[in-house]
Amino acid sequence: MAESVEKLEDGIVRSAEQVSSQVRAAKDAIASVIFGQDRVIENTLVTILSGGHALLIGVPGLAKTKLVETLGVTLGLDAKRIQFTPDLMPSDILGAEVLDESTAGRRAFRFIAGPVFAQLLMADEINRASPRTQSALLQAMQEQHITVAGARHDLPKPFHVLATQNPLEQEGTYPLPEAQLDRFLMEIDVDYPDRDAERRILFETTGAEETLAKGAMTPDALITAQRLIRRLPVGDSVVEAILSLVRSARPGPDAGEAGKFIAWGPGPRASQSLMLAVRARALIDGRLAPSIDDVLDLAEPVLKHRMALTFQARAEGRTIPDVIRQFKTRIG
Repeated sequence: MAESVEKLEDGIVRSAEQVSSQVRAAKDAIASVIFGQDRVIENTLVTILSGGHALLIGVPGLAKTKLVETLGVTLGLDAKRIQFTPDLMPSDILGAEVLDESTAGRRAFRFIAGPVFAQLLMADEINRASPRTQSALLQAMQEQHITVAGARHDLPKPFHVLATQNPLEQEGTYPLPEAQLDRFLMEIDVDYPDRDAERRILFETTGAEETLAKGAMTPDALITAQRLIRRLPVGDSVVEAILSLVRSARPGPDAGEAGKFIAWGPGPRASQSLMLAVRARALIDGRLAPSIDDVLDLAEPVLKHRMALTFQARAEGRTIPDVIRQFKTRIG
């Protein structure tokens, strides 16, 4: 029995080392095309390795669309893009049944698949579409299949949604409901690049030759990595840190004095997301087990879209990142 356990552990170690080198190669390949967004690249990779979806928040022109295109090429995924607009209908995303007539005169319905049938789907400016259209993605994100005219259609594997939002222009938008926000493993802020990165962008993107993305993984390798992440060990101290952090972000006694600032907080899905994310981050760094530092670094992108502050807290100038940082000081 002990020998079989030891062999299993050796197999996990060998697989982790191989997958880790592939993931680091993919990260380097993306960074050769997307400059000055190292944290965004890492968190997006963490999300995909965890088998989840990400919400990218940033003003126009910060390479959000370019990032998704590059991820598709680097990870070998079939990538598609949908531009969300107020007049977009659910059938424009999912597909629809059309009536076909054969040469013999027989009529039958045939399903024409929509752009949701992709391995990597970019939902550009997702809050521009109506709630009816937004909800068309909800089943796909959670269940990995869709239902049209009562028939089930399975989506390709792996399946990931990277949605974008513009934080500035909120007129004529439909904010995502809490249930749909909870389906995103992370909310990733895309900030302006620093001066050196922007200088590099100027030279690399306005010259005669443009750096193109190169493949570093395959969909099968990605699925293997996602399965491996679920087998990586997590220490008791890391589990306790995750539980303490998530539970303190809810209104109630666990939040302590900060509880009066929280209107509603994250559910168990946040704990699950953070558990997977810290494992994925460890694998990217070439480690076989996550640490408490991973929990602290990933707490904000995993939690901030899963909680809301009271009116009193907002009136006092409190923000969700400030409250999360207050919780992190108890652990760190």
